[in-house]
Amino acid sequence: MILDACELPIVLAPLAGGPSTPELAAAVSDAGGLGFVAGGYLRAADLAGRVAATRRLTGKSFGVNLFVPGPAGSAEAVREYARAVTEEAVSVQATAGEPRHEDDDWTAKITMLLDDPPPVVSFTFGLPDAAVIGRLRDAGAEVWVTVTSVDEALNASAAGADVLVVQGAEAGGHRGGGDDAPEHALGLIALLQLVTARVDRPLVATGGIATGAAIAAVLSCGARAAALGTAFLDCPEAGTSGVHRTALHGDADTRFTRAFTGRTARGITNGFLERHTANAPVAYPEVHHLTAPMRAAARAAGEPDLVNLWAGQAYPLTRGMPAADLVRLLAAEARAALDRAAGLVGRTVRS
Repeated sequence: MILDACELPIVLAPLAGGPSTPELAAAVSDAGGLGFVAGGYLRAADLAGRVAATRRLTGKSFGVNLFVPGPAGSAEAVREYARAVTEEAVSVQATAGEPRHEDDDWTAKITMLLDDPPPVVSFTFGLPDAAVIGRLRDAGAEVWVTVTSVDEALNASAAGADVLVVQGAEAGGHRGGGDDAPEHALGLIALLQLVTARVDRPLVATGGIATGAAIAAVLSCGARAAALGTAFLDCPEAGTSGVHRTALHGDADTRFTRAFTGRTARGITNGFLERHTANAPVAYPEVHHLTAPMRAAARAAGEPDLVNLWAGQAYPLTRGMPAADLVRLLAAEARAALDRAAGLVGRTVRS
């Protein structure tokens, strides 16, 4: 298993949509963790360029993440929602995008990764065909699949996944399993215990992990490593936008919403989220394409109310420092937390 070759049980969550960079992935891997390059939203040629750049920056292992294509949403619901988006976009001199269903260049990306596989290929938004998993494994890649329920974990294990990324409700960004219904979301500690009891696969825990103490907690619950995303958003190597970085230093709450992309994701509450969460359709990537021009214009204008500010529930603990320094700090905090816990258990036994 690739994680056995890593010095530290710390994984960089993929962070698709801008924050993911070769520099960030390489910095985490060089510091002893496992970096990831996000392939979501990219064409295969663009992803190949980022993978090549990461290889130039580090000789250590890293992973590549892909979105599994899903079904189309309701065209009628998307047309209705487009009217609301059009009205919002005017405020930043933008227009609504063209909603369309597509597969994120799925076949070309799989072909590219089979031709020159990275050490790890991970999947979110569902479970790829067992044949795809088998071909990647035969090519030499380890396959990870994100799961958000015991059933998803069992299915991914049966399909041949090497590692399961167990994502709790606290996580920022998109729900990574096949079922993105917010009412089905479980907290990470509960989900991790349930999956550990039923599935015999190495687990990586993710969701609301911002400190070494949280890393220690999930390791104690059976995870082989912890994956952190929001914690790295304010690192200088990340491609996080200025308006997003500023929001990380605020104190607004986070909520689930489909308002920006048509798929459930957790973000920092802002005006667009509050106005449209209730009426946003289940339609990814149609809604993503619909709101993309508005979001780009709002980021350029520094207007946070119209931007998807993805962040986990523990985002106020985000620290702005070089990624390698953050990895080392998190590891030291985890060791201290585990030592403290061991001392408390020992004291209880002795008494």
